[in-house]
Formats: sequence, C-alpha cells, structure tokens
Amino acid sequence: MTGRRSAGLLLFRNPGPAPEVLIGHMGGPFWARRDHAAWSIPKGEHGDDEEPLTAALREFEEELGRPAPEGPYLPLGDVRQAGGKTVTVWAVEADLDPETVVPGTFRMEWPRGSGHLQEFPELDRVAWLPLDRAAEKLVAGQRVFLDRLAGLLAA
Repeated sequence: MTGRRSAGLLLFRNPGPAPEVLIGHMGGPFWARRDHAAWSIPKGEHGDDEEPLTAALREFEEELGRPAPEGPYLPLGDVRQAGGKTVTVWAVEADLDPETVVPGTFRMEWPRGSGHLQEFPELDRVAWLPLDRAAEKLVAGQRVFLDRLAGLLAA
C-alpha cells in the first residue's frame, strides 16, 4: 500500500445568493463537545485496489445511508493532510434533505482502556452551509476543497 488514502463527495447547491455545501459533524466521543474544525466532507478510506471515485460513492452511502447522487462529478483534486493521509474529493450538484440521513456507525473501545466496545455514528449530524461558514466548521485539511469548488463555480 502506498499510504493511507481517503475519498469523498462534496455536495453543493445554489439555493439563493451563495452556494451551499453539505458537510457532517464527526461522531464519537472525541468530537462530541467540539464544533469548530470538527466537521468533515463525507469520505472514507480505501485501498490501492479501489478507484478513488468508486470509494467516494461507496463511502457517501456508508456515511449518510443514502445512495450517492448522480454526476457529473467535478474533480477537486487531492490534499495530503497533516497526519499523512491523502484525501481526494469530487463535487456534485445535488440536493439532499439532512433529515433523511441515516448515518453509518463504527465501534470503538470507550472509555479507553475499559475493554467495553461502544457504537457511535460516523457523522452525528449533517447541514447545508454557505462556503464561508463551512470553512469555519471543516477540519483545516479539507478547507482547500471549498476554495477549489468556489473557483470552479466562478469560472
């Protein structure tokens, strides 16, 4: 394997004066009391044997419990995050009611060292936000995708 890789879809819509994107607040105990820099583009890890776009579509469905919207998918490129993971994202214009999201879950030992496994949602809530507000909420390593989307939409 060439390193940890992740792929995701950034939904956008133009309901009024400014475009909005759909992002999710990360689930689990680490993120529970955080809001700033605690949101993410719906994404997930994949191996070298899986095409990144295929992984992005699969992960969208796993994280949101809804099939990924139809394309066209606009490539927003790759970003290498501080932890060394490479994230690849595509934007797609679509609308989705956050109330219809059924998040996937993950299991982890909690509290740490207790030997007790608990289940948590991958994303505990999702919301449509204008690009400037989304930039305040997203983890720092993903904010560049908002800039790239804004550039595409302005072109």
